[in-house]
Amino acid sequence: MKKRKIICIIMGGGRGSRLSPLTRDRCKPAVPLAGKYRLVDIPISNCLNSGFNQIYVLSQFNTASLHRHIQESYKFDPYAGGFVDILSAEQTDKSDTWYQGTADAVRQNMHHFQGHSEGDLYVILSGDQLYRMDLADVVREHDASGAEVTITAKPLGLDEAEGLGLMRINDDLEITEFVEKPTDPEVIKGLAVGDGVRQKMKDPGDRDYCLASMGIYVFNASTLIEALKTDTTDFGKEIIPGLLGQSKMCSYVFDDYWEDIGTVKAFFDANIRLTDPIPPFNFFDEEARIFTHARFLPASKINSCVVDRAILADGCIVTDANIKHSTLGVRSVVRNQTRFENVVMMGADSFETVEDLEENKVLGRPDLGVGKNCVVKNAILDKSVRIGNNVVLDPTGLPDKFGPDLDIAIRDGVLVVCKDTIVPDGFVLKA
Repeated sequence: MKKRKIICIIMGGGRGSRLSPLTRDRCKPAVPLAGKYRLVDIPISNCLNSGFNQIYVLSQFNTASLHRHIQESYKFDPYAGGFVDILSAEQTDKSDTWYQGTADAVRQNMHHFQGHSEGDLYVILSGDQLYRMDLADVVREHDASGAEVTITAKPLGLDEAEGLGLMRINDDLEITEFVEKPTDPEVIKGLAVGDGVRQKMKDPGDRDYCLASMGIYVFNASTLIEALKTDTTDFGKEIIPGLLGQSKMCSYVFDDYWEDIGTVKAFFDANIRLTDPIPPFNFFDEEARIFTHARFLPASKINSCVVDRAILADGCIVTDANIKHSTLGVRSVVRNQTRFENVVMMGADSFETVEDLEENKVLGRPDLGVGKNCVVKNAILDKSVRIGNNVVLDPTGLPDKFGPDLDIAIRDGVLVVCKDTIVPDGFVLKA
């Protein structure tokens, strides 16, 4: 009997405008996370930990750093049949357009996928979410229910559900209604779940909940192929609602930590929460590790510092500094008398040599990292920034101001210093 194939497809997203300026030079899945990872490492690791190793990542904007990261990180035994491939939009005899949406991206690449036989499955995931899920369990429930499509769903309080795709299900977890991003409180209230869902929750309490789609789908191959024969472009807005009453769709209830990192504020908050003594997401789980690029860097070096609730990745050098509620990425350098509070520093791609430091003096530019006697609060410092001495960066009380031409932006109340930006000595940005 032919072995079934389970093909995993990770959606790289569009231009990532909500996450700009972090996506100015890279696509969303390539944005650094938690000091040493990239966003794409989360769905890839969920696939691998679930035993699924045939993975495609679909992307089309600023893909160079994503290509480099995946090529350096995910190398498989050639006899195991595993791979992580990136498929960017391409011109063919059938199409010469960019991806018009999530469904269109999958449609344009169906000739690359091998899952066309009876029993084959497609698992479609988002590239900008933080969560840990056993996808094999989702597949087991999919098979047991006899569903043609299974949608993973997160129970949310009624006050948290505005703007998300919501669903109504019966006692067998079969989806009977799907509402894309409702805003009317009465509509949301009408989608409140019953006892069948509450029994699957860890601690539902007395609150009312509704089920929000996580944008993670399991499709029977035949169902997906048939659905993509139309000219629809998006799964959440068109494909899923269009299958109601046509195909059996069931819900997989996921009652654990899940964060959609689609905005600067969500990205910032998710990183800062990782510094809590017991964070909502556990990167220390030995049973389901998060994989990434093995860099072979030295351990971090901390000299005469005060550190309170911080994450320091490999290769950091921090001297006589005060670090509070902050994450420091690989090769981060923070110098004397500098104070961080609520800072996400992404580090650098290389160390500077003695010759580089001499050249910096000649050019009059700061060394990589953050200089002496600086104050940085509520900020994201992107890769390879150069911040001089006596700099103050604090967006508190300042209005949002961001755009493609700004090297220092404020968005969602968070200050962002863009990749490779030089901030001169004595620069002050505060209310």
